[in-house]
Amino acid sequence: MPDEKPTDAVEKFLLEQKAVEDRKQALIDDLLQQRADAIKAFDEKLAKLGHNASASKRKRSHHKLSAQDTAVPPKAKTKG
Repeated sequence: MPDEKPTDAVEKFLLEQKAVEDRKQALIDDLLQQRADAIKAFDEKLAKLGHNASASKRKRSHHKLSAQDTAVPPKAKTKG
């Protein structure tokens, strides 16, 4: 009988540890969902204000820009 008691304690500990890990994962999933919902709501508010994120912001890249991309159009001459 004394041999069974430590294994019961170990099994109980392992079950509690698994329950804690499951709860932790559930909380992480909940936070990620809340974050996604908040981002979606913010994007919708921006869209209502007329902001188009994909049109106004180029994606960042580690590649250097080509000469065509960096060329600045000449300014129009003004009288003055």
